[in-house]
Amino acid sequence: MNEISTPAIVETATAGNLTNLVAERASLEPDRVTMSRPLGDGWQPVTAREVDEEVRATAKGLVAAGIQIGDRVAIMARTRYEWTILDFAIWYAGGCVVPIYETSSAEQVDWILNDSGAVGLIVETPTHKELVNSVLPSHTKHVWVMTEDVLATLRHAGSNISDEEIERRRNAIVPSSLATLIYTSGTTGRPKGVQLTHSNFLSECGNVVEGASDLFLKPGGSTLLFLPVAHVFGRMVQIGAIRAGLHLAHCSDPVGRLQPDLASFKPTFVLAVPRIFEKIYNGAEAKAEAAGKGKIFRKAAEVAIAYSEAQDKRGFNPLLTLKHALFDKLVFSKIRAAMGGAVEAAISGGAPLGVRLGHFYRGAGITILEGYGLTETTAGATLNLSNALRVGSVGRPIPGNAIKIAEDGEVLISGPIVMRGYWQNDAANQEVFDGKWFRTGDLGRLDDEGFLYITGRKKELIVTAGGKNVAPAVLEDRLRAHPLVSQCMVVGDNQPFIASLITIDQDMLKGWIAANNKAGATLETLRNDPDLIAVIQTAVDEANKAVSKAESIRKFSILPTDFTIAGGQLTAKLSLKRHVIGEQYAAEITALFAK
Repeated sequence: MNEISTPAIVETATAGNLTNLVAERASLEPDRVTMSRPLGDGWQPVTAREVDEEVRATAKGLVAAGIQIGDRVAIMARTRYEWTILDFAIWYAGGCVVPIYETSSAEQVDWILNDSGAVGLIVETPTHKELVNSVLPSHTKHVWVMTEDVLATLRHAGSNISDEEIERRRNAIVPSSLATLIYTSGTTGRPKGVQLTHSNFLSECGNVVEGASDLFLKPGGSTLLFLPVAHVFGRMVQIGAIRAGLHLAHCSDPVGRLQPDLASFKPTFVLAVPRIFEKIYNGAEAKAEAAGKGKIFRKAAEVAIAYSEAQDKRGFNPLLTLKHALFDKLVFSKIRAAMGGAVEAAISGGAPLGVRLGHFYRGAGITILEGYGLTETTAGATLNLSNALRVGSVGRPIPGNAIKIAEDGEVLISGPIVMRGYWQNDAANQEVFDGKWFRTGDLGRLDDEGFLYITGRKKELIVTAGGKNVAPAVLEDRLRAHPLVSQCMVVGDNQPFIASLITIDQDMLKGWIAANNKAGATLETLRNDPDLIAVIQTAVDEANKAVSKAESIRKFSILPTDFTIAGGQLTAKLSLKRHVIGEQYAAEITALFAK
């Protein structure tokens, strides 16, 4: 099988837009609690009517500031309640939202604001405002700060704008109208603006919500969103929750607040990247080890995996069931408690989860539904469902879409979730579209039941364990600009951070040795020399200025020899043969990520 499609549950919209999701919920179920905002150590419930009123009042402030239908407005902030309100408020005002990661560098902000032509920018903190002030283009006329009570500021500013004006703007938006421009790293380094329409999100979120109805439409269901809403994955769940009336809350500080927020909000399902599940597992194992119960934890993990595998075989061993019940009290209940105590399922994406973790969590009572997609496919193009699950796969196509495997193994996607195209970039569009099919750059296979398995990557883009897309060329080009650096290769695919292998220019090294009174030294003896490491660190620091913290190089290794054509590491035009280098220097790469 090399092509599969699934019938749509929710047909492609011929009218309406994303603002209807808020407005219609407020009209049909005004008193339903659809969101909660942080209040001290607890949560303040917000009804559908209150969400609609706040979105409208905020939209009026944007209109009063001169935002026109079709204008781009950027948001640079962590995931928080205000992000969602502002997202919908910009749509209510007729605008298009341009997300910017709150960790972005000034250089990245400069490019996105200029390329998108954003007329307004909402940042989270005064520190962000200080960062963007140095690169603010003349067409970005407004900068608002979230922590300076941006919602109240806009509400006050828009007090003279009529309800009729907001309705006029809402009704001017059609399914094909641009909803958002999300900038995603390309292999050339310059982020490309992915154009996603209201129709893209209505199709994606409508079919995900109905397909995974046991998560999104569960009576009393809720989700705590802690992934970046600036990323399409978080955005999809945000919009999906609004569409479903699922109780939505935000955690803006996953490092410091995730555990207490999970404990107090008690979501029924979460959205996460594999790194989160790895941390929970590793944390539980370390805790057990410290308490002298490491052996019990490891046995429990074996039982959980076996119990999950038995579900696929449709047969249960009575002894296994008994062991599972015992370990559920001793271990699995604590794993669930770490996620708030009420989580029954989770959606995972951004990087491969791994079969072992998938079976462990399902055996522990939390089914992780792994999916696959790109910014260009409005997040998930495939998803495992509770009633159609293959651990290790990324599921079947989202209803209404199709997956095809090209002759060279590349995964191709078509359907209403595929982007309109890259913003003002015809050359890039020609590269990725083959008729109705979008070329993903990833390699995969389909099994006999239509489940997709991702087997590799054609493109060079690195995806960290946290789901962050990193274009190596940006960092590599800057690193090679340093006189002592000859070649370098950025690594970190499916790893918690970015690192680099660096080779030294032998000719330049001779001068450095003389200047630093290190007569008789060789590259081999200097690889761990503090002075040389310090110099290379300055090159790394300079390269890191071009990217966000999540994309920055945290560690590097100086190699004893250069990359050459003769050695097989370089092509005739001196391009890196990444797979060759990866194999030849596997030990060095492993050492970079060793704890």
